[in-house]
Amino acid sequence: MYGRATTAGPAAAGGLAHRAGKASREGPGYFPARHARGAARMPPLADGQGSNLTRQLPLRSFLELGALPGATPCARLHARHLLCEWQLPDLADAAELVTSELVTNAVRVSRAEAGAVPVRLRLLADAASALVLVWDASPRPPVRASGGEDDESGRGLLLVEALSAEWNWFVPSEPAGGKVVWALIRPD
Repeated sequence: MYGRATTAGPAAAGGLAHRAGKASREGPGYFPARHARGAARMPPLADGQGSNLTRQLPLRSFLELGALPGATPCARLHARHLLCEWQLPDLADAAELVTSELVTNAVRVSRAEAGAVPVRLRLLADAASALVLVWDASPRPPVRASGGEDDESGRGLLLVEALSAEWNWFVPSEPAGGKVVWALIRPD
């Protein structure tokens, strides 16, 4: 199996959850660590009013992917289809591109740091916004590169910044290590 997905569709807000794969019972901030020493919990992510974003977003999905070249297209497709299933097609384009950039970076650093350690994608949403979170094996901060005019890469985080209402990163406090980069997508 290439990846494992856990999703909660629109019915999840009403208590009936559609789930594919093995469901996580650890709450909205849980990143299973199947190949690490522990589980990574994300700290509360606050919006502009100081409210915890992760508690406000009832729709959620988790996807674990091998740190392989095929991970990025799988993650893009997963994000696009999931947001359309959640009836958020207006957010699908931005979420797909942000997911692509964050997973590409995660695959690159996870391969360099640990070889076979997977990357983990978590998507959360409500009726008006989507939160993309990507875990990788490196605790080093993401670096915004200012690629040259002819460079084929180096502008990923600039794109994330342009497409998201806000983005940031954190190092989980649990022994799983690595980092989580997140981006909040809202309609224009």
